[in-house]
Amino acid sequence: MFKSASLTSVTKDRAPSLLGDLKEFTKLRLAVLVVFSATITYVTALKYYQKFPLYNVEFDWISILWLCIGGMLVTIGSNGFNQIFERDLDKLMDRTKNRPLPTQRMSLTLAWSISVLSGIIGVFILWFKLNILTGILGLTSLILYSFVYTPLKQRSSWAVFIGAFPGAAPPLIGWAACESSVLESMIISPAALSLFCLQFMWQFPHFWAIAWRCHDDYQKAGFFLLPSPGGKDTKSAFQILLYTLFMIPIAMLPCFPDFGIAGFTASIFVLAFGIIMLYPALMLFKTLEEKWATKLMFASFIYLPLVLLALLADQYY
Repeated sequence: MFKSASLTSVTKDRAPSLLGDLKEFTKLRLAVLVVFSATITYVTALKYYQKFPLYNVEFDWISILWLCIGGMLVTIGSNGFNQIFERDLDKLMDRTKNRPLPTQRMSLTLAWSISVLSGIIGVFILWFKLNILTGILGLTSLILYSFVYTPLKQRSSWAVFIGAFPGAAPPLIGWAACESSVLESMIISPAALSLFCLQFMWQFPHFWAIAWRCHDDYQKAGFFLLPSPGGKDTKSAFQILLYTLFMIPIAMLPCFPDFGIAGFTASIFVLAFGIIMLYPALMLFKTLEEKWATKLMFASFIYLPLVLLALLADQYY
């Protein structure tokens, strides 16, 4: 699942709200982004296979609904486990100290119940309502995010690399939800892998931009998230720039004939969106100013949905 951090937390006094606490605990906005990514790629796969007379593929709203529900629940479970395991560390950081668990507005029993039930039901839906491959991918993402990435954040900056795998899972899950049912196979195709690679590389400039902005706060909890041991230095900025550069050609893989998801028109848009992300990354390397990390972060927020929409739009032309 996306491992993007929440950038703000409640810092002013307010009346406790169960609905607000549930929204914050489940990271509802992040869960919606995950569902969006998976759904867009599901529809892209559907349109892709409709081009082949060999396959009798019809638009299936029921499967899309199950994908949304299952993906949402798996993401909620992952986010819940993350906050349970980090509840004591969250007390140390300004951006997380007012979350429901650190403030004890939510009981640990309720938190465990939400996370376990969401995770189990979500994987069950992906597995039995869609197909086995989709269920396996959902379960693997939940385990990697909750039980590998989360504890590793205090030990090594390699946590970002590990976290990029579940972070890049939504388009892979969305494509597999359609493709595995159409082909009746558990093979992950090159087309699906190209989408996974796209979102995998996007994770690095996206998350490091956030880590740059939140570096001082992260240090209070002992998180090692920037690529250089020196933190907000030239080495970190260079790696952010380098990974942003790598992201551009890798994001164009779905447009190559060997993968066949999209064509020339989509490649122009994907290239343009990549250049939009490259500029703030370059300026961050030149200046080391936090404002450029902020610009890169916001550019990354709009980059991914625009690229996925461009790939989908190409299926109609």
